[in-house]
Amino acid sequence: MLHDMSNRRIGTSAIKASPVGLGTWAIGGWMWGGTDETQSIAAIRAAIDEGVSLIDTAPAYGQGLAEELVGRAIKGRRDEVVIATKCGLVWHTDKGRHFFDYGGKPVHRYLGRDAIFYEVEQSLRRLGTDHIDHYITHWQDPTTPIAETMDALEDLKRQGKIGSIGASNVSEDDLKAYLAAGQIDAIQEEYSMAKRGLERTLLPLCQENGVSILSYSSLSRGLLTGKVGPDRQFEGDDQRRTDPHFSTANRIKVAALMEEIAPIAKAHDATLSQLVIAWTVRRPGITFALCGARTPEQARENAAAARIRLSEQDVRTMDDAVTRHLSTLDT
Repeated sequence: MLHDMSNRRIGTSAIKASPVGLGTWAIGGWMWGGTDETQSIAAIRAAIDEGVSLIDTAPAYGQGLAEELVGRAIKGRRDEVVIATKCGLVWHTDKGRHFFDYGGKPVHRYLGRDAIFYEVEQSLRRLGTDHIDHYITHWQDPTTPIAETMDALEDLKRQGKIGSIGASNVSEDDLKAYLAAGQIDAIQEEYSMAKRGLERTLLPLCQENGVSILSYSSLSRGLLTGKVGPDRQFEGDDQRRTDPHFSTANRIKVAALMEEIAPIAKAHDATLSQLVIAWTVRRPGITFALCGARTPEQARENAAAARIRLSEQDVRTMDDAVTRHLSTLDT
């Protein structure tokens, strides 16, 4: 087993984790056509075996299923992992703002103190642990002042139930409000070669205030794996069939990029997916890249990306290629 990953700190907290993390949205099965529980647990354990310590999950991923699978996978190995989970998407109350329906029942965005204290206990139970290393507000609740939310989170931190505080899917104003209300250690946002908008918005604020960034959809939902070419046909209810992000024009641009950077991948004996992940964690201000995996093989492939050491020339070549080919993607 190779464990030569250089751990990175979550904000100004004392918590450190691997730069490549395991995202478990797909493992929860919701919006992914279900899940194979045995394979999912094996994938989590394979990631840990390969040195991945950061495991990101959420109650909303299968309404608790992903957290339960993480809990089963880490039993006896709690000290090897940094658990990040979330709060703020609730189905036990109708407070807050309706967001979507799941199984015919409403799910609300709600970050009131009562719900946060309820949710943390549910997550601790499902995960089989007495503390959560990094606790994140999943989606922002316009009905609750951020100061109230932060007050509740800081109380949980004082109680030792959470170790650090994060927020996801935030605006610049949201982040400023979190910074004004207390110590926020990280934000979790979509970022990839194909979606770099936060470089102009949230990233400067984070760098000024010692806030880490966890990128999700680092492979742009598969667009940047090198396996979704211009000729790929999306069938049935596959959401990519009508998503402009996966238009033929976009896939032609991505294919041209992949062809140009393929020699760098070959030089590092890496797949294109691994090269994209390695580039992501080299971006200034991007502290962690969360990558989903549903099988042990996928988990091992993603983990190996953290061990790729890109040269300065590699990075410059890739930066130039990304700018030329992907700056005009439809999103």
